[in-house]
Amino acid sequence: MTLIEPTADRQSTALAPDLRSLPDRAARAWTERMAVRPRADSTYTVTTESDSTYLVDIGQHACSCPDNRIRGEHCKHLRRVAIEITAKRIAPPGKDRATCDACGTVTFVAADARTPHLCGHCRLESGDIVRDRETGDRLVVTGITDTPADDWTIEATDETVADYDTNDGYPANDLVVLATYLSDAVSATEPREYAFPLSRLRRVEDAELVDSKNQ
Repeated sequence: MTLIEPTADRQSTALAPDLRSLPDRAARAWTERMAVRPRADSTYTVTTESDSTYLVDIGQHACSCPDNRIRGEHCKHLRRVAIEITAKRIAPPGKDRATCDACGTVTFVAADARTPHLCGHCRLESGDIVRDRETGDRLVVTGITDTPADDWTIEATDETVADYDTNDGYPANDLVVLATYLSDAVSATEPREYAFPLSRLRRVEDAELVDSKNQ
């Protein structure tokens, strides 16, 4: 588990793309130095270059600044919070920033999420259909563990998942995924579970499943 804690003393920074086609408020949201800090629920504080601090509630699309509160404009503070969430510098409401336990990229996870923390690309869930990259066989995921492959012992062989000969080349710290062969899941009363390193399994997309049925 590697949650990324928001720091209370984050430095103000500028986040500037090509601004030539942006309206004034949007351009200032990118270029001005601001510090954004998450608070409770859907609220954030935004401290500006002039050292003014405003309360932004993205759930209500509201900000305590005069530009929003009095003039009703979509102010630079609201825009900046959205920019920082999109850039994954801060988490959206109900989420935490975390490092994916499989590939190391920054992702968002539910605030009460149990480990492992996985990004959308790596995330598998029980019931997902996956394909074994080594054999091409299709399997059904039955469980996601938070145990690395080099720490999971296969009882039948008394060796770890990482040491198993067909898993050579996959990261030893890959999380272990439990799965059963699709044919067994359909026909067997108690299908046998097998342990795989996460990166050995590729999620089968819906279109691929439809194509396979039509072949």
